[in-house]
Amino acid sequence: MALVPALDLRPVNTDVPIAHTPSNVEAEQALLGAILYDNAAFERLGDNLQARHFYEPFHQRLYAAIETNIRKGQLAEPILMAEQFSRDPAFEELGGIRYLADLVDRAPPAANAPDYARLVYDLALRRDLIRIGGEIATTAQHGDAELDARDQIEAAEQQLYQLAETGGVSSGFVNFADALRGAVAMAAEAHSRDGGLAGLSTGLIDLDQKIGGLHPSDLVILAARPSMGKTSLACNIAFDVARHYAWEPQPDGSKKTVRGGVVAFYSLEMSSEQLAMRLLAEVSGVSGDRLRKGEIDAMEFGRIRDAALEIQEAPLYIDDTGGITLAKLTARARRLKRMVGLDLIIVDYLQLITTGAGGPDNRVQEVSMITQGLKALAKELSVPVIALSQLSRQVENREDKKPQLSDLRESGSIEQDADMVMFVYRESYYLSRLEPREGTEEHFRWQEQMDQVRGMAELIIGKQRHGPIGTVKVSFNEDLTKFGNLARDHHHRYEEH
Repeated sequence: MALVPALDLRPVNTDVPIAHTPSNVEAEQALLGAILYDNAAFERLGDNLQARHFYEPFHQRLYAAIETNIRKGQLAEPILMAEQFSRDPAFEELGGIRYLADLVDRAPPAANAPDYARLVYDLALRRDLIRIGGEIATTAQHGDAELDARDQIEAAEQQLYQLAETGGVSSGFVNFADALRGAVAMAAEAHSRDGGLAGLSTGLIDLDQKIGGLHPSDLVILAARPSMGKTSLACNIAFDVARHYAWEPQPDGSKKTVRGGVVAFYSLEMSSEQLAMRLLAEVSGVSGDRLRKGEIDAMEFGRIRDAALEIQEAPLYIDDTGGITLAKLTARARRLKRMVGLDLIIVDYLQLITTGAGGPDNRVQEVSMITQGLKALAKELSVPVIALSQLSRQVENREDKKPQLSDLRESGSIEQDADMVMFVYRESYYLSRLEPREGTEEHFRWQEQMDQVRGMAELIIGKQRHGPIGTVKVSFNEDLTKFGNLARDHHHRYEEH
């Protein structure tokens, strides 16, 4: 009987030097030479290539200086560049002005610059991949007292996602000029849109006017007592965004959303079929209650079939995993953004997310971790995140049932991490439960009050980091569980505080 060779259980040596670091200094020289010879070549490169992608440190500084000059509308050519780098030791070591002149002399045609840029960028990504792979192997082998295996996977996935999206991993400090460019680009985009919205439209005109739309990287908390319609409002917003989705291709082959967006809806309470039923009711105009019971005629079924055909192409992705962990939610959102794009995340609802094994015993601490995680996800993916939240029962004990920030369950962390907190309030819900005996004078007065508030709802903005707080009045159709715009001639659409 043949002996099975013993397994080698010695630790793997991860410190073996890599034989060749992916780089091509000649390609970098060709690219820099082409730009120095003809500054117009810079405009053909696209935005993905940055100074940090060059392998030679002096080339990084040279490209950054060329970029600054061109963006300012100034000429970038050897003599001016030599003046800027006159005190740079590496510049002198490479040959000074002679080095720059050689770059220009040997420069390829400007039309080839994008090809060299792609090569420089690709090699930079490969170097980062090798570094990240080494870090993953080292951390996995030697372990980390503060990170278990799942946390290490999460950290690795985040680094790989950032590398794929931005061509680099957490760069730390951002130059103020870059931040300013981003802010001006946002303002220009808002100016070019109809109505001047800086963010995604919710489909509710008066709400958009008050908040300027849903902004990328914002965490919006939508809170209410049960049966107020917070899930309905979230569905309305999600569907409106998905239905109006339009995109245009970019030079690098990616898609840029120009209207509406791709929506990820995490439905931790309702199944995907129940959610789809709500949207069918909204679009077809057939009551959701009668839809569920099957109390519909042939004409109404025809409307439902037509509505299904109309909305089936909407980029609305539903994940109805109950009790999903924050890590899984984050990983799936990253994956969706990489595969098809992502412009809005909705979580229904906050208190049903778990932190996974080994979470804190204190529920307030756990909710704090969840809200911080959702805010971090909004920033990382640069999309708005709407998280629904339950309100505590203390609302019911007050005479004035309008919700306040202090009514949020485990409110400290939610209030602190959110960029906006919005409450849904329907007076008709409470008033309908106070119906006096029919035929009495009190009943007539009650009926008058009900007629005034029926079909109306208030969206109370209790906190907004970018604008005023206040109340927005909207319509609400109970049969279709649909929020809508009030008549445009309504004089008191919202009140500011």
